[in-house]
Amino acid sequence: MSSNPVAETVASLMPRAKEELTELVAFKSVADFEQFPRSESEGAARWVADALRAEGFEDVAFLDTPDGTQSVYGYLPGPAGAKTVLLYAHYDVQPPLDESAWLTPPFELTERDGRWYGRGSADCKGGVIMHLLALRALKANGGVPVHVKVIAEGSEEMGTGGLERYAEAHPELLRADTIVVGDAGNFRVGLPTVTTTLRGMTMLRVQVDTLEGNLHSGQFGGAAPDALAALIRVLDSLRAEDGSTTVDGLEQGAAWDGLQYDEEQFRKDAKVLDGVELIGSGTVADRIWSWPAVTVLGIDCPPVVGATPSVQAGARALVSLRVPPGVDAAEATKLLQAHLEAHTPWGARVRIEQVGQGQAFSADTTSPAYAAMARAMAVAYPGQEMQYAGQGGSIPLCNTLAALYPEAEILLIGLSEPEARIHAVNESVSPEELERLSVAEALFLREYAAS
Repeated sequence: MSSNPVAETVASLMPRAKEELTELVAFKSVADFEQFPRSESEGAARWVADALRAEGFEDVAFLDTPDGTQSVYGYLPGPAGAKTVLLYAHYDVQPPLDESAWLTPPFELTERDGRWYGRGSADCKGGVIMHLLALRALKANGGVPVHVKVIAEGSEEMGTGGLERYAEAHPELLRADTIVVGDAGNFRVGLPTVTTTLRGMTMLRVQVDTLEGNLHSGQFGGAAPDALAALIRVLDSLRAEDGSTTVDGLEQGAAWDGLQYDEEQFRKDAKVLDGVELIGSGTVADRIWSWPAVTVLGIDCPPVVGATPSVQAGARALVSLRVPPGVDAAEATKLLQAHLEAHTPWGARVRIEQVGQGQAFSADTTSPAYAAMARAMAVAYPGQEMQYAGQGGSIPLCNTLAALYPEAEILLIGLSEPEARIHAVNESVSPEELERLSVAEALFLREYAAS
């Protein structure tokens, strides 16, 4: 990589990139303002806006999206007649979870064993830095050959859809010939990967009620209907004996025909305990990229410490369903809701509230942008060919952009490889990966401009 001037420039910028990522990670920009101060998200948004202005971006603006958060937009004009590329990342992050389980503070970027640890380091504040590095490298080596729009979202992790609705209301703002979403990741460190499909998602809150109030389990247990037991029954109905997801009427989805995921490697990546089986059937790639997957994200019921001998009158759960490509998320939501209602036992009362939804996504991999990215990645990762992978997660904005701009090509790259442990404690980013992907993005913009 070192004989390439763009790569040399990116390498020289890495100390500055670490300083900037340190500043950005320090903002506790979780877009849940019941848990974290709004000022932390606003500070991160200002940081991104200042960085764009410093790079010569025009029309830098804070977009007040309908979910009460801010996305940051900027426009960098290129040569007359050039193509327009939209670069996406998000500056909001997942909550840190159990801070005591972090080996170093979640909002302090810390180097350890060659990786940089901190919440958002990979997902997706590192993506913001990746875009900045790519543009700086091009500016130092002849200029940026395309018009660039940058959008940094403020609530992607919440799934509240603010930027999607804003984009629909202002359809010209994000229009581009090609869109690079910097919120995916390589299949593993050192293997350049473009994500070509995303599962959609829906989230439902399920409340089960059976009694007017809790009862003494000795006096009433055995005949009084227990809401927690009813809820457990409902949740268990969402899985077959082997652990595969079963929602009445929901299609399984097509088999995955791209890059395969070795089962033993998956066990290592997922840190599955010895002797514990993987769930489901089909290949690992089928299960995590192509087929539906239900997860119980949380249950409200008494904690073990302090619990009393009571029959519970009510219990609540948050249930997520990852929706396969080709299945409409709204239809999947209806099927999931109907399933939960149909499987609630003993005539218990069930109330279901939808709290998030996003459509699945499939890219057209035959487009010129994919060919340009393959050439760029071959230079950034010597000796490696670009791979196509799926991702089990959801980026609802991808579908909104695909619907608004059907002619646009959409590529998904990013820093979230398995070792990054995104959404978990001890999230980290590989600085080598940040460097190589920044080189790849810069070279892609050059290749794409020339194609």
